[in-house]
Amino acid sequence: MLTVTLFWSTAILLVYTYAGYPLLIWLWDKLVRRAHTRSVIQPRISILVIARNEEARIAGKLENLLALNYPHELLEIVVASDASTDATVALAQHYSASGVKVLAFDRHRGKPAVLNEVVPQLQGELVVLMDARQRIHPDAVQHLVNNFADPAVGAVSGELHLQDGAMEHGGTSGVGVYWRYEKFIRQHESRIDSTIGVSGALYALRPELFMPIPEDTLLDDVLIPMQIVRKGYRVLFDPTAHAYEPVSATPQQEFQRKVRTIAGNYQLFWQQPWLLDPLANRLWLQTVSHKLSRLLSPVCLVLVLVASAILWDQPFYGVVLLLQLMFYSAALSGQVVPRLASKRVWCSVPYAFCLLNWSTVVGLVRFVRKQQRVTWQQAKDCTPQ
Repeated sequence: MLTVTLFWSTAILLVYTYAGYPLLIWLWDKLVRRAHTRSVIQPRISILVIARNEEARIAGKLENLLALNYPHELLEIVVASDASTDATVALAQHYSASGVKVLAFDRHRGKPAVLNEVVPQLQGELVVLMDARQRIHPDAVQHLVNNFADPAVGAVSGELHLQDGAMEHGGTSGVGVYWRYEKFIRQHESRIDSTIGVSGALYALRPELFMPIPEDTLLDDVLIPMQIVRKGYRVLFDPTAHAYEPVSATPQQEFQRKVRTIAGNYQLFWQQPWLLDPLANRLWLQTVSHKLSRLLSPVCLVLVLVASAILWDQPFYGVVLLLQLMFYSAALSGQVVPRLASKRVWCSVPYAFCLLNWSTVVGLVRFVRKQQRVTWQQAKDCTPQ
């Protein structure tokens, strides 16, 4: 009886996490969509790019920003170098004549510390934050800004598009499926109230709502918007504001990036317990369903497997056990034969799912051992959180 209870309790939690919650917010959106005002406005804005050793991309990024369809006299473009040791600063300074401001910091402190120092200095009525590695559509900033015609909106995230075919050693299609799944959830969360976090590749906020964050914060693009939500404002997802990025060059780079993100989730709940307080966090249900429940998934997956193995002689549980073994075999095939993880959905989706859950385990270990630093050596390309 205990084994049956264990099986069903963990299985129900898994089904809710990956299927029930997306269905819930889809239905919620259909029944109670919260509209907001959106119209063309053109306030003065500040675009901040925080860079660390981006000599290969900073010139292209600035060319991209200078080609935006937004009045240049209303743009303040700032590059903040977090103690770059390459030619990032020198290359960025070549664009000073075009109005680009370059702030070069000597000590490598990490993105949160640079945000804390630079954001209060910016002159724009709105601040747009982005990374150096993505390219954005010429109209993307204007689309973001239009949402701030509604005074209830405090921050807006753009949509990150993964460029297929960039991964050399497998996993591309699985990552793509996962990211489309994530965007589905964010879009419906935005329509009913607010998203749980934003895309660090492209988002805008009202600078007066920005609060300094701990300098060891790993997920600034979750904590900052959640602080804005706590002040009573909405954080929206705008699928018309496009940013473009290649997926990671290898599954190993994708894995390291995801481990960092997961470690950041553990850190976030540890340092910001108000997120788990339904009286303090009006997005409590979304936070628990979208973020916390996924941290429990590896344990649930193991318990479901063990319970079904114990009960295998009963027909239903025997079939469930067989399906699990087939699923994990497909994932293992993607690890052993990377080409399958790139070309076959039956392999790439289980592979990406298992990679995600293993990264959750490794992320926990790194968080507990305090091995995940806020400063890090970037991979060539990274996929989104």
